Amino acid sequence: MTEIAQNLFSRRSLLRAFAATTLVAAPTYSNAFGILKGAGDIRRIRMYSGRTGESMDTIYWIEGKYIAEALKEVNHFMRDWRTGDVKQMDPRNVDIMAAAHRLMDVSEPYMLLSGYRSPKTNNMLRSRSGGVAKNSLHLVGQAADLRLKSRSVNQMAKAASACAAGGVGRYSRSDFVHMDCGVVRSWGA
Repeated sequence: MTEIAQNLFSRRSLLRAFAATTLVAAPTYSNAFGILKGAGDIRRIRMYSGRTGESMDTIYWIEGKYIAEALKEVNHFMRDWRTGDVKQMDPRNVDIMAAAHRLMDVSEPYMLLSGYRSPKTNNMLRSRSGGVAKNSLHLVGQAADLRLKSRSVNQMAKAASACAAGGVGRYSRSDFVHMDCGVVRSWGA
């Protein structure tokens, strides 16, 4: 098969074609579990990183099943950019991020400020700021710090809180929202 033909039939292009037909065929709001009411049978996450210059737009769940290859892409994208360490991210947190994004009805991707943090990075950040938890959920791949240019911290936090599925931290002075899949709670202003 030629290189052009291989590119035409990549996994991503096949997923996009399948997703497009599924979106047309699947009734909206069907079979969505709790926090993703309204997500239909497809879950998608879009992010970019100002730190690495990378971007990601992937469908990671179709008709009740996570796509392992897409989750690996998420894990790599959300790695500790300072050390290069990759951790398996908890898909529940990706679900919260995707649900909040959908609730805000935006096409803009999230800017990922922090996903997984290695112990070395977390300790360094703790030494510089009192707002970094010693046992942060970033250490176990269950948290993300996110920003959107088109939405305020309050709008993002309200959308994440509406999911009622984890922690939501407002960091208005730093212009980001923390989302995690831990105990339901909120903090910050």
